[in-house]
Amino acid sequence: MDDRQRKEMVARMRQEEQERQSGYREQALKLFPHVCARCTREFSGKQLRELTVHHKDHNHDNNPPDGSNWELLCIYCHDHEHTRGVQEERLAGVQESARPELKHSPFAGLGEQFKNK
Repeated sequence: MDDRQRKEMVARMRQEEQERQSGYREQALKLFPHVCARCTREFSGKQLRELTVHHKDHNHDNNPPDGSNWELLCIYCHDHEHTRGVQEERLAGVQESARPELKHSPFAGLGEQFKNK
C-alpha cells in the first residue's frame, strides 16, 4: 500500500466514524437532557458541542435505539472515564504494596495560609 492509498483509507475511515458518531449523538441528544451524567453540568447553545456520548460497554457499534448503552458526558468527564480504565489496566496484576503512592501533597498547609490573611 503506497502513501496515497494509505491517506485515502484513513480519510475514508475518519469520514465513516464521523457519520456513525453523528447518528447516535443526535439520537442521544434527543433522548437525554443536556446534562453531563457525572458532573451534572448543563449544556446549551455553543457549549452543547462539549457534550459527548459515552458507550457504557465501550463498544461503539452497540447503539440500541433506546439509548440504553449511552450516557452523555462532558468532554472532561468522558476523558476521565477512559483514562480511569487505562489506569486500572496498568495497575492490574500489580501487588497493592508495589503500587505507586503519592508521597507529597502540593496543597498541604494551604488552608493555614488562607487563615493568616
